[in-house]
Amino acid sequence: MGDAFIRLVEIMDELREKCPWDNKQTIQSLRSMTIEETYELADAITQESWSSIAEELGDLMLHIVFYARISKEQGQYNLTEIISGICKKLIDRHPHIYADTQELGLETVRDAEDVKRNWEKIKLKEGKKSVLSGLPGSLPALVKSMRIQEKVKQVGFEWDHREQVWDKVQEELTELLEAVDSTDKVAMEEEFGDVIFSLVNYARFLGLDAENALERTNQKFIYRFTRMESEAVTLGKSLQEMNLAEMDALWNKIKKEK
Repeated sequence: MGDAFIRLVEIMDELREKCPWDNKQTIQSLRSMTIEETYELADAITQESWSSIAEELGDLMLHIVFYARISKEQGQYNLTEIISGICKKLIDRHPHIYADTQELGLETVRDAEDVKRNWEKIKLKEGKKSVLSGLPGSLPALVKSMRIQEKVKQVGFEWDHREQVWDKVQEELTELLEAVDSTDKVAMEEEFGDVIFSLVNYARFLGLDAENALERTNQKFIYRFTRMESEAVTLGKSLQEMNLAEMDALWNKIKKEK
């Protein structure tokens, strides 16, 4: 493993020196490509395609090495410092393995939730002003809402039972309908956001990942709709030539298949 990683670093050094494209890249030019690679990895994980996951992990690893090389050129830090930094962070964030939690004023770890609570306490001791510090502003809204709820849970800001969460969902739905009746677009948008946030919270109480659930629904819809288009062609029509009742009949037929 070590030899393979060293070879990757050597190749990156050669490309940076000899390839015109690699040579002109900056951290700014790489940023959008890194985001794209991250989403490609996310797609591979959703599809549970292990070969694709391996490929996308390699692409991301290349980006990490690329950023490290550019950083070294700018006199900032090198790859060794980056790796040493994450090693230190992992040790500091896992005192139940590498230290004594009681001496540090932390909880005794019995399960994963105890680990998470300790993490948030450690972050605050490190100088974080809030348990919500460090949330990337550019996170997709659905993912961000999940992370917000997970973080505040660690300090006890949490419902006791999922029935309470569902009551909150219904409360937010009522407020959304009231806003719709008022025709106030600003109020409607705000209440619609509250509904989504409360549904994400309910998914969390059910042990579900709201992002994964929504993406699976997206993929299911795409599959069924493209099948509808194909079925319409076999009938000698296009969807544009069909009325809603005809399309609905096709949809229900495909829905029964899968």
